[in-house]
Amino acid sequence: MIEVSNLTKVFGDTVAVDRVSFEVARGEVVGFLGCNGAGKTTTMRILSAFTAATSGQAFVGGHHVF
Repeated sequence: MIEVSNLTKVFGDTVAVDRVSFEVARGEVVGFLGCNGAGKTTTMRILSAFTAATSGQAFVGGHHVF
């Protein structure tokens, strides 16, 4: 299960991810689509605990990613 609520990531003056919220239930298969520069990679880096978010919350398997 993945729960993301108002996830935001800012690099200097650039907002890479702006208040993203979504949920993925156990057993669901989803696609993460968007144009270049939409924040897909940054969001995945936050969900994998590789990069910290500026604000918001994210849980993967019930564990807070921060």
